[in-house]
Amino acid sequence: MTRYFVPMLCLALTACGGPHFANPVNFGTATNLTCVPYARAVSGIELSGDAYKWWGEAAGRYPRSHQPSLGAVLVFAPHGAMDVGHLAVVTAVTGPRKILVTQSNWLPGRIEHDQPVWDVSAANNWTRVRVWYEPAHEMGRNIYPTYGFILPRAAPP
Repeated sequence: MTRYFVPMLCLALTACGGPHFANPVNFGTATNLTCVPYARAVSGIELSGDAYKWWGEAAGRYPRSHQPSLGAVLVFAPHGAMDVGHLAVVTAVTGPRKILVTQSNWLPGRIEHDQPVWDVSAANNWTRVRVWYEPAHEMGRNIYPTYGFILPRAAPP
């Protein structure tokens, strides 16, 4: 009996130490919008196409930056299964390497407000970030590449 009890106890205790994921449908607001139309509506930035294409489309039309500001759109590069990138709108700058964003479809079919994003780039230029993952109640472990921020005011003609 003890031959099986000790290994089973160890397995049970190990399972308790891992992350506990809640169902994503319990967070945010239900939506059928992807990140692109949602970011356009929230930011007022009139760009279209896949999320990662916004960075290039903004050139000459909207100011771009590698530092966050309120209302700016953070443009994520394609990465892994996120093959068209992602967009998130800055709702607060809480520190030199921390912001809050509102975004659609980070959790599939959900809009999330005021979610933390941390700059983890070596040069402090927001080209690599970690994003809060609400079902685990912690920062996600993945590091995502980004292009930077598109500012919501149109550039002069």
